[in-house]
Amino acid sequence: MAENKLAIAPDLVSDFVPCSHGDFERVRELLAEEPALVNACWDWGGGDWETGLGAAVHVGRVDIAMYLLDRGARIDIFAAAMLGKLDIVRAAINDNRFVAGVKSPHGIPLIVHARNGGAEAFGLTGSRARAESEIWYDFTADDGYIPIVFLFRYGKERPA
Repeated sequence: MAENKLAIAPDLVSDFVPCSHGDFERVRELLAEEPALVNACWDWGGGDWETGLGAAVHVGRVDIAMYLLDRGARIDIFAAAMLGKLDIVRAAINDNRFVAGVKSPHGIPLIVHARNGGAEAFGLTGSRARAESEIWYDFTADDGYIPIVFLFRYGKERPA
């Protein structure tokens, strides 16, 4: 039988998640104090739940995101997009095209996470043509869902 664990103190969570947007040193300190914070969520109100990883990825903090992932944070599609893990993003969207329209905490679209990662997050060390061909995603629907056509790297519609 699983043991009952005490909840993490809310003041630790309310400190950790905001720090994960950019205060790397404080993130390290808090995780040293309470390692379970790595997957803790904070509700900003109205069900706007955010983890430390979610905070780091929507502001493009690759360093903090990788640190959290290395310590057991659960990767999601937003982190995968920011970190350039295109196979993960492609698989999720190919499985369910509506995933492309899901918003992260604070209502931030997937494309913003991809842009925040920049060329380094995508591993775009090759040619521009190669990068463009690898990052296009086209989604169409016959059921009235607005087709999603975007380029992760440049955030614009693909030319005809």
